[in-house]
Amino acid sequence: MLKTVYNWIDERIDITPLWRDVADHEVPEHVNPAHHFSAFVYCFGGLTFFITVIQILSGMFLTMYYVPDVINAYASVDYLQHEVAFGSIVRGMHHWGASLVIVMMFLHTLRVFFTGSYKAPREMNWIVGMLIFFVMLGLGFTGYLLPWDNKAYFATQVGVKIAASVPGLGSYIQELLQGGEVLGAQTLTRFFAIHVFFLPAGLLALLGGHFLMIRKQGISGPL
Repeated sequence: MLKTVYNWIDERIDITPLWRDVADHEVPEHVNPAHHFSAFVYCFGGLTFFITVIQILSGMFLTMYYVPDVINAYASVDYLQHEVAFGSIVRGMHHWGASLVIVMMFLHTLRVFFTGSYKAPREMNWIVGMLIFFVMLGLGFTGYLLPWDNKAYFATQVGVKIAASVPGLGSYIQELLQGGEVLGAQTLTRFFAIHVFFLPAGLLALLGGHFLMIRKQGISGPL
């Protein structure tokens, strides 16, 4: 069945050369755990991407039930947690995955730094990787408010006040995040929009560039 579908598509847009270019890519020996146990440190990037995919898929499921307003936000999360089939599992995956993806990104960044993989000609990929790190932190921060419980409210209030302490631009950043003078309905709407639309769009664009440069430059070797 799958072969028939593949052949049908291939006859119309000729995807075989593209598939061969992606799939028939030799993996260097130093990143093969079967040959070197130390090669596991080169798996952190792939594991980070795998968790990111889980975050995207679980987040898409959560948005089917979540209501981004101050009246129904907490109730919708409570309904998802206790009434929807497998809702608690999916929400748990998204909740813990948000922390795990940061940990894996940190380990991946350490590996890149200590193996000197940020050096020429990979400086641009290092910059893109750091931008991805900051986007991930932004996703974690904006997503924390969405359950709209006491912990999320006051933790976000602390985060917004920290952002407001930035010299010169602090007041503008605070107003941008809050959407007004206080943390309320407009804040929740903005955080939801940033978390679901703006940051994921930036993340996908950065990931595309990151993988393209890896494909062009190859996987870096040991220090």
